[in-house]
Formats: sequence, structure tokens, C-alpha cells
Amino acid sequence: MNRLIAAHGSYDLARFPADPRDTLRAWDASDEYLLRQLDGSAALDGTPAEPVDLSGEVVVVGDRWGALAVALAGHRPVQVSDSYLAQQATRASLARNGIDPGAVRLLSTQDEPPARIDVLLVRVPKSLALLEDQLHRLAPAVHAGTVVIGTGMTTEIHTSTLKLFERIIGPTRTSLAVRKARLIHCTPDPALKPGPSPWPHSYELPGDVAGGLSVTNHAGVFSAERLDIGTRLLLQHLPQLSGPTRAVDLGCGNGVVGTAVAALAGPGTEAEVVFADESHQAIASAQATFAANGPHPDAQAEFLIGDGLSGLPPGSVDLVLNNPPFHSHQATTDAIARRMFAGARATLRPGGELRVVGNRHLGYHVMLRRLFGNCTTVASNPKFVVLSAIKK
Repeated sequence: MNRLIAAHGSYDLARFPADPRDTLRAWDASDEYLLRQLDGSAALDGTPAEPVDLSGEVVVVGDRWGALAVALAGHRPVQVSDSYLAQQATRASLARNGIDPGAVRLLSTQDEPPARIDVLLVRVPKSLALLEDQLHRLAPAVHAGTVVIGTGMTTEIHTSTLKLFERIIGPTRTSLAVRKARLIHCTPDPALKPGPSPWPHSYELPGDVAGGLSVTNHAGVFSAERLDIGTRLLLQHLPQLSGPTRAVDLGCGNGVVGTAVAALAGPGTEAEVVFADESHQAIASAQATFAANGPHPDAQAEFLIGDGLSGLPPGSVDLVLNNPPFHSHQATTDAIARRMFAGARATLRPGGELRVVGNRHLGYHVMLRRLFGNCTTVASNPKFVVLSAIKK
């Protein structure tokens, strides 16, 4: 937990779910910089800046762990987030700081945005595609008097980032960098007609990979333009289902792995696939991918937005398939994989299998042997390895 000092108070913040081994903060210098800009204390030359009028509709986009929404809760902002975990972190921080949970309206990136926005605050995401999609979706609600400010670390703001703001919202300038953070000031141009978002995108897999499935990707979902080589290796080494099976595509992304399992199961197998992810964009992608490929009527699908497998009862599944991420925004961490593996072990029935693909250098075999007591190599190439662990 960390304490964020802002103009109107200090706040105890934490990522979600809490993990004592995870030392990453729930906010960074770019969040602080934006809050100082809003209250008029961010001037660099000693001259006070004018505070931003927050009396209208305030929308916070991409608030990674709720720091901005919690600090601005007195203005009853709308938070738009792709992340279920970020939404839960926001709820938990509001409660921890004794703030009315209704002070922040939580929307996902798939929800209808507010009809009018007077202050638009954008935490620049890692994905340029997600930024493009969200700016397109929010642009109709922006008017000539809307204050638009983006924020991010200097490593996250590029020429391409600024061009998106300019093309979709209006003329853009950047601030000086402070503690490696930078602000984006954008002036809405009502004459711009950026049109609808170009997302989602679709592509076809080669015929020799999972039978040539059609894949749909909403903006921000991993491997949006083509199949990544790790998932390709996993698709080439999926287990054969010989009877009724409940399988989980954990961290499903666009859902290609779970859809391939359902397609390969065949009539009479009674396969049920649960697509689980914390990204609203991913779940929407998985739903579209599954629907586009029309698996046989015996294949059933469930789509679970949440914290890993926490929404499933212990001992309720036979197979978990996983390509775990090893980044949390810009930070490299094994915390996500560690929690996914532990959740899989709890959710699997005795004799059930966790099958994982990952980069060789990540050493997942060590983690799996410690957790399951066993781990075998199913397949490998110079960069990736497919591992199997059985719950005893």
C-alpha cells in the first residue's frame, strides 16, 4: 500500500488483488503530475497555474489502479477502464479511504460513454490501439470547451501518441518532463470528423494452425494483428479431449485457444470452455471469435470477466490452458503468472491438467514443480516451451 499526497488530501492506495510480495505502487509520477496540473500547482517557472474547473462531467480514462478517480472522488468522476482489476482496486481504495463508493461511476471500455464530457483525463495506455479506440468512442462527447489532458511517463508518450490526439480530438502540445512524466494538452477542434473507431480487427489463421480459425481482436488485446509464435506453439500441442471436459482458456485474450479446443473436441465430446480474462476488451474479442467460428452444437462456452479463476468453484475443471503475461503495464513481473498457476491448481479436479506456454527464460517449470510437485515438457522451440502440470 502507498500513500498518495494530493491537493485535497492523502490517500492509501493499493493494487488489486493485494500481494505482499508485490512491491509495485498503485500510482506513479504521471498521476501526481496530472493532479498538480488540475489544482494549479504544476507550473515549472514558479508562476501558479490556473486550476481546472472540475464542476462539470469529469471522465478519467485508463486509470491504472484508481489513483486518479479516488483523488478526484469529490468531483464524482466517471472512470472508463478496460481492466476489471483496476476497477476492483478503485472500489477497494474508495472503501479504504472512507469515500462513498457511489462517488465514482465505473464504466468499462465496452460500455456506452457519457453523452457530454467537460473534462477528459487520459492516462496513456501501453497499447496505441486502445488509445485510438477510446478517443474515437469519446470524441462525440467532447465539445469546444472541454479540457483534455493526457498523462504518462516519457517512455510512454511518442510522436504517434500525439498524432492520435491531433487526428481525433484537436491540436496538441506537451509539457516539460517532470520526474520522467509528461502531460499532453489537447484543444478540441469541433470541425474534426474522425468517424467511428476502426476496431475491432479480424484475421484468418493459416489452414495448418487450428484449422484456419477466424480471429477477432478488439483494441488493446494481445497479438491484435497476427498470431503470436507462443500461442501458435500451444495451438499445435493442445491435449486431445476424449470425454466430457470442462476446459478454461485462462487469460483468454482473443479466445483463439479456447475456440480451438471447442472446435477440436468434436461432436459428442460434451466440451465446455470457460474464457476467463480481466480485460473487458479481451472478453468481447473471445465472444466474437467463438461466435464467428460456429463450433458444433455440443460445445458450450462461458465468458468470465474477473480476477483469474476466482469466479469458479474449487475442483470444478479438467483442463486449464494458459499463456500468462509477464508485464503489468510497463513493469516486468512474475506475480501474474504465479497467481494464475495457483488459481489453476485450486480450480482443477484431481488428475486435471494445467498446460502453459511461455518464454524459456521465464523458468515457469520451477514455479510449476514447486506448486504441483511435477512438470513435464510437452514441446519446445528455441524461444518458447509448452509445459504440463498435473494436479495430484
